[in-house]
Amino acid sequence: MTPTSRRLVVASHNPGKVREISALLGPLGITPVSAGELGLPEPEETEPTFVGNAVLKARAAGLASGEAALADDSGLEAFGIGGAPGIYSARWAGPGKDFRLAMQRVWDELQASGATDLSARFVCVLALIDAAGAVETFEGEVRGSLVWPPRGDKGFGYDPMFVPDGHALTFGEMDPVQKQPLTHRAKAFAQLVDRLR
Repeated sequence: MTPTSRRLVVASHNPGKVREISALLGPLGITPVSAGELGLPEPEETEPTFVGNAVLKARAAGLASGEAALADDSGLEAFGIGGAPGIYSARWAGPGKDFRLAMQRVWDELQASGATDLSARFVCVLALIDAAGAVETFEGEVRGSLVWPPRGDKGFGYDPMFVPDGHALTFGEMDPVQKQPLTHRAKAFAQLVDRLR
């Protein structure tokens, strides 16, 4: 399955995420246009899994735009608190999408639980839907550990508190060129790119 045009609607209103996706799709000659740019509404994420929410968002963007659409659902799972925030990662940032509050909540919950396990993973599930409504999904992850206080002002979301395995810097401290190939999103996109080629 490939988009019928070289344009693909990205079902996201997050500029940082759209920038990463644009960099990943650029080599294929596909021009991503965000749901935010098109003024498409953000559907309520009602599914209990990353896969379910990614498919829900891709379907909504595809139906609203009449074009092929790509959605991702991604988040942080902190193993010391049972995998939270998981699918609620964005919601923990509140209506203002303040990830300083979200990172503080992760740390507070780890401290309150007495957890000594600071291991975590970022998960990304991509859902690609074509104009006929056929859907394919792709999943990537990166494992690492959480640190406090957060470090770095690059990246977005929980990046400043996540150190990927085998590295000393948080995603928030890494230059985007260094960070990008390590990410859960890049790993999911590698599968997508293989499929689109």
